[in-house]
Amino acid sequence: MTGVTKSQAEQDLMTRARAVLPAGGFGNFAADIIIARGEGSRVWDVSGNEYVDFLLGSGPMVVGHAHPEVNEAVRAQLPLGSTFFADSEPGIALAEEICRAVPCAEKVRFVSSGSEADMYAMRLARAHSGREKILKFEGGYHGMSDFSLMSLAPKQLANFPQAVPDSAGIPKGVRDDVIVAPFNDTDLAVRMIAEFASELGGVIVEPFQRLLPPKPGFLEALREATAKHNVPLIFDEVVTGFRFAYGGAQEYYGVTPDLCTLGKVIGGGFPLAAIAGSDEILAHFDKERVGEAGFTFQIGTLSGNPVASVAGLKTMEILKRDDAYTKMFATGRTIMAALREHLDRAGVTAQVVGEPPLFDVVFTDREVSDYRGVFAGDGVLLKRFNGMLRERGILKPDSKYYVGLCHTDHDVALTIDAIASAAEGLKKAA
Repeated sequence: MTGVTKSQAEQDLMTRARAVLPAGGFGNFAADIIIARGEGSRVWDVSGNEYVDFLLGSGPMVVGHAHPEVNEAVRAQLPLGSTFFADSEPGIALAEEICRAVPCAEKVRFVSSGSEADMYAMRLARAHSGREKILKFEGGYHGMSDFSLMSLAPKQLANFPQAVPDSAGIPKGVRDDVIVAPFNDTDLAVRMIAEFASELGGVIVEPFQRLLPPKPGFLEALREATAKHNVPLIFDEVVTGFRFAYGGAQEYYGVTPDLCTLGKVIGGGFPLAAIAGSDEILAHFDKERVGEAGFTFQIGTLSGNPVASVAGLKTMEILKRDDAYTKMFATGRTIMAALREHLDRAGVTAQVVGEPPLFDVVFTDREVSDYRGVFAGDGVLLKRFNGMLRERGILKPDSKYYVGLCHTDHDVALTIDAIASAAEGLKKAA
């Protein structure tokens, strides 16, 4: 799988894309590759190059591309209709399974994307608390809304609690309603929750922030402080839901929030996401229960889409089977160990950061426990290393490996060979 080349057909498609798409792409992955198909743990580009896939569609394809059982579930639903803008049995069944699985989930409301789920979760928290400010953590990703795109990846580091907009077009007033804290700084987070409690509508956090595991006691302290001051705590589990454990990161870390957001896995590769949480807070979606003043308006053309629901249900059924999570964790641990071993052997200073289902390398000699630790890493070196891996048939996002149930022992062996060769390439280029 070495020696990636681009065919004339793929180059022509890139030219067509540049004519009609800003920056020549969909705004997600790099626009220098066009994927033609996927099967299991592999994808092929238009030029016919084959890759072991650690991108996995940015996470949802945890059981693999074109899984035959997921495909069969979708084929069975399609003749019955693709969408209704009304309740359907597949969506109800998916909501039931989420409520059985996720510790905080008493009720569920569906949307179509993680960005929507996070936006509505913050709106629900404000509606329930009657307060307007949101506390988030520097480097935390919560989708594309104005509130979410504050201090996601600031290039100029500000003093806490100041929020820094990450995009043009965000009203200046938004920054006044966003409070920013450093991830994993327990003492400061607790103090800030206490200081702003009278204004704080909610706290939103990725329990595992991008690549960063929570330090012992951090999530527990957030739970205690928010409960003490009656501030809703939101776990953004769009990525970690049904990935770290069947009940998500809240099961894995043993801390239950008031609300969580889910996406990726629950749609099985189709557009579907959800807000889940306590019946008391989700009641704000029910006008008959809370009245006009407390009602939180939400509709979506494809919310609870039956095709996405059956795909998600089948994906979740596969993940419930014996040893699924044991296998994924073992695969991740093996690759993490290989990264440490071969980069160390090549004399390249780096930290392997994350949990076995989701991790990457940060090229730095300092501790990496918050955004500023990641920010201090050598991004140029990471880009070079990722490029070398792709040349050797390994496809991954810019800043993580998504490990799936689909990855085989053979995939792992090919990945380790590629890591060893790329690490040696970094050594020679130094």
